[in-house]
Amino acid sequence: TIIANSRKFSNATFEEINHLVREIVSLAETCCAEGTDPSCYDAGSSALSAKSCGSRSPFPAHPGTAECCTHEGLERKLCLAALRHPPQPVPRYLQPSNEEICQAFKKDPKDFADRSGGGKRLAFPWENTSVFLLRQKLERKNLSFLTLMSNRACSRFSAYGKDKVTFSYLAMLAQKTPSASFEDLFPLAEDAAEVFSQCCDSVAEDCMQKKLSEHTTKICSTLSARDERLADCCQGKNIINNYFCISTLQPAQPPRLPEAPKPTNKQLCGEDGARHVKRYLFELGRRHTSVPDIFLGKLYDASEKVTRECCFATDVPACLDSKRQQMDGELPHFLEKANQLCAQYNKLNFLDFKKKLRESLTQTMPDASPEQLGLLVEQRAEFASTCCPATSPPLYCASKV
Repeated sequence: TIIANSRKFSNATFEEINHLVREIVSLAETCCAEGTDPSCYDAGSSALSAKSCGSRSPFPAHPGTAECCTHEGLERKLCLAALRHPPQPVPRYLQPSNEEICQAFKKDPKDFADRSGGGKRLAFPWENTSVFLLRQKLERKNLSFLTLMSNRACSRFSAYGKDKVTFSYLAMLAQKTPSASFEDLFPLAEDAAEVFSQCCDSVAEDCMQKKLSEHTTKICSTLSARDERLADCCQGKNIINNYFCISTLQPAQPPRLPEAPKPTNKQLCGEDGARHVKRYLFELGRRHTSVPDIFLGKLYDASEKVTRECCFATDVPACLDSKRQQMDGELPHFLEKANQLCAQYNKLNFLDFKKKLRESLTQTMPDASPEQLGLLVEQRAEFASTCCPATSPPLYCASKV
């Protein structure tokens, strides 16, 4: 309940969350007991919603609360239950010192565990304080990596769905290991999507750790021989840390390859059309390794739209040929601009990047005023800093592309 409400009210304090959690747990303890009056939960939840609407409510604040409180009964309760803050960019959690860890644990072991992120009880032997502290810090580090990886993966899974996540993961692997074949990478992308579909909504506390460890072992056994950097990541003893290492690898230099082969009309509209689209976009990704997932995702959406429109059209060849001609005219420019923007962003420090942007815009827009140029530089720099990194917010950046 702490975790669920920390996500629901991501800008609330621990104390505000705790007030709400105590009320919810108390309601469950009271009303879920055997032989309780059937009206117990309805009455208790009504009292809880009334307390939420009080002027001195100790619960987390939300701008939508006032609107919910204009309703009555079940409608009010459902409205309050549906409130949630969007995820906030929170500052990095400061690790406590050894002394602070011990003082907090001695004072209240349960509160210490709750604040650490979800009530997982600590059962470290106290025979040696330095051993306790080392284990505690290692567990926090491992948990931090697992939480970070899970949050990134599940945010994307929630935004994209299983099919597009499969493509997104395929593109990511193709850009890190462009020497690997589609046949090497596609099963790994399908496996990753399956892990996220099983674990992102799972209540089993070890689902993500167990399944992601198995998936990482598959990556390492398939791709270590393909890329020295990835092989180095696979040397670690902690598999979750190895996955984190792989995920943070920068895109490789693209190999010299002929133009990517395009799927035929028959392949696009055949039973395996979606796989042929993924294969073609995989080929584009390994040739343009600095083009971020968000741009390739736009191409994936466009390809899906084309097959939906054309494969059921009256004249399928004419429809597909028309779209293909349009793509041939627009795609190289689109990829080149995205590749150039994000390659420069990744390579240069931010001030040099903005300087390059200004020089480029001055050449392409010689009649623009200094104010117009300055505004465009700021807009593009802000876009690049948000949407070029692999950790970019998918829905926000898709709307900005």
